[in-house]
Order: sequence, then structure tokens, then C-alpha cells
Amino acid sequence: MAINKELIKESIRNIIIALGDDPERAGLKDTPDRVARMYEEVFEGMNYTNDEIADMFNKTFDEDYYDETSQDLVVVKDIEVFSYCEHHLALMYDMKVSVAYIPNGKVIGLSKIARIADMVAKRLQLQERIGNDIAEVIQKVTGSEDVAVFIEASHSCMTARGIKNASAKTHTQTLRGRFKTDRDLLSRLL
Repeated sequence: MAINKELIKESIRNIIIALGDDPERAGLKDTPDRVARMYEEVFEGMNYTNDEIADMFNKTFDEDYYDETSQDLVVVKDIEVFSYCEHHLALMYDMKVSVAYIPNGKVIGLSKIARIADMVAKRLQLQERIGNDIAEVIQKVTGSEDVAVFIEASHSCMTARGIKNASAKTHTQTLRGRFKTDRDLLSRLL
């Protein structure tokens, strides 16, 4: 799916009119084009399925030290991303994603984990789905069933409107494989 910049420009122009302002005034004249270019960037992930993201960042290294009985963990913490809530198109910000997995004979390049989280977040999303999508892509790339994703974020649909509670943060966890059943393993991450 390609992002339709011309339709976005037309829609933003109409929003400006609906808000009672003049889209031709100096400060707003280029706003529809700027918003369309911004949306193309911040919603880039909407152009790709999880399978395509997995293919895009499928850089792994075989590890000969791997032992099926091991409890080795790879953990990347505090990956900073942002997203937009699909309910209000509101910004989810101060978002930190932590990803853990147990290697299954190969490991993924560490920067690829951050790139996967970033690309998945660049969609109209729910925080819960971001965790599920990241876990799915990590499973596809690493071949490991044992994946955990933790996300903490502020949601402007709660902080800037509605309840207007600026200190509220939402925490989600997505657990797959042994992280779902082995509480000792999970406690190593918390």
C-alpha cells in the first residue's frame, strides 16, 4: 500500500477549512504539503507487512556455542520509538520498547531489533499490537519461539485531551514461548 500524499494534502486543507481558518494564509499555505511529507515518514511502516519487515531486517549470525538446554538471553532495552493511536490519531510518545529472546542457533544483529521496533511503530497502531507485531517479526527472523516485548509509553489521547492526566503511562508486555510459562525466566527481565 502506498501512502497517497495528494489525498492527504487535500484532506489537511479541508481540515484547516473545517477548523475555521484560511488554508491560503501565509502560515498555513504550505501546511498540507508539510503534513503529507511528515505522514509519509511517520507512517512508513504501513507500507509493509510483518513478513516484509522480517525480510527487510533479516540479518542473523549463526552461533555455534548455542546449547538447547541453555537459558542464554539477548535483551535490548529502552529502544525509543513513537507511534500514533488508531483511535484518535494521537501521538504515543516517550515510548520505550525492550525486546528479549532466547537464541535458537542464531542471533539477530542488535541494531536490527531497534529497526524492527521503529518500523512496526510507524503505523496507526495500538500499543498492545505494537508488542505483538514486534514479537512476531523477531520470531520470524530469529527462528526462536521465546520472545518477550515490554513497552512503556505516554498517550496524548490521555495526557493532552480527555482526562488530561500528564503523568499516566501505559505498560504492556507480550510474552511468547518460555517467557509465557517460565516465571523464573521472566523474572530475570523484570
